[in-house]
Amino acid sequence: MIKKIIVSFSLLLSLVSFAQSTSSPYSFYGIGDVRFKGTVENRSMAGLSIVPDSIHLNLQNPAQYASLKYISFAVAGTFSANRLSNQTQTEKAQRTTLDYLAVGIPAKKVSLAFGLIPYSAVGYRINSFSTDGTTLNQYLGTGGINKVFLGFGFKVTKKINIGVDAQYNFGRIETNSTEFVNGLQYATNEKNTSNAGGLNFNTGITYNTKVSKKITLYTAATFTPQAIMRFKNERRIYTQTISGSLVDYLDVPVVNTRMKMPTKYTFGFGLGEMRKWAIGTEVSLQNNSGFGNRFNDINAVNYGNAAKITVGGYFIPSTKNFSKYFSKVVYRAGFRYENTGLIINDQKIKDGAVTFGFGMPLRGTFSNINIGCELGSRGTAKANLIRENYANISIGLSLNDKWFQRRKYE
Repeated sequence: MIKKIIVSFSLLLSLVSFAQSTSSPYSFYGIGDVRFKGTVENRSMAGLSIVPDSIHLNLQNPAQYASLKYISFAVAGTFSANRLSNQTQTEKAQRTTLDYLAVGIPAKKVSLAFGLIPYSAVGYRINSFSTDGTTLNQYLGTGGINKVFLGFGFKVTKKINIGVDAQYNFGRIETNSTEFVNGLQYATNEKNTSNAGGLNFNTGITYNTKVSKKITLYTAATFTPQAIMRFKNERRIYTQTISGSLVDYLDVPVVNTRMKMPTKYTFGFGLGEMRKWAIGTEVSLQNNSGFGNRFNDINAVNYGNAAKITVGGYFIPSTKNFSKYFSKVVYRAGFRYENTGLIINDQKIKDGAVTFGFGMPLRGTFSNINIGCELGSRGTAKANLIRENYANISIGLSLNDKWFQRRKYE
């Protein structure tokens, strides 16, 4: 198992960058573009997280850790292709990123999970010309927020699991705005840097019960209380040559800021036949009224309450037909629609996507490779904004084994 983890992790890191990365102009706001929306298995079902799984880590609801039966190592990366357009022009961008790295360790009553998640990302480069063509403004942003987490899942009864995650957020966000004026020798640049830190918690509960001989009712809920993210801010204004060489600079005092990370509730239910099929829906509600930006000097931007609805499921043709490989493949699909809560120029930024994917078992093991695809659209081209059409292809490894099983023969 250890050898599999090392080899697989090395192969994946050769394909993806560990740093956060995005190409969305909407990542300018708040803590950036929230990239983490679950494991590849859950994202292939549009983020549905209500179904218990004995061989896959569920990183959205900590109560699901108690469903694990094997030591589980999970790692994944995503290739993203974006098409950005407004009313006059269109641009394309591509990114490859690491999504998560996590380990789950089951026990009889209490299961443990820990890992690292690149949670949000800031990544944009925008050029804007004045109406008379004499001034060029260039905006550039990089960085993002990571999460390290430690969680526990408790099996209260055969039907009820509860769980809790403690998550520490950290990261660095840097934004630059540069102005080039025709006829002037030097350009001016304002660089804002924020180092973030903060602790938050996520709690969950699941209740599963038989409604017939074969069919199980799945229900689940999570609650994430409001938390505080603290930013240590710096601002530097300097002049530079057209080629970018530094001429002179001035450090401007700015206050450190605090951002209220919103309270979030998630509720879901569904039906299914264990290791055969499942279908369900999930609703997420997020109170964004106290949300804001690192620097409180952004105009025409507000935050409203966010809401998301998800419908998804999976199907396995047969787990008993060992002669036909594709009969054991897990086929997943889903749909989600989201009001992000971000309001720019009186336009609500919405996001919708269809998803599908496959879980491909590795012969002779409990491990598998999961492939997911997400096709969606976010934002609008109205009111001088940008519409994003995106395609995300994710590949995840779920490596599973028993470490603490007593040998029958020595």
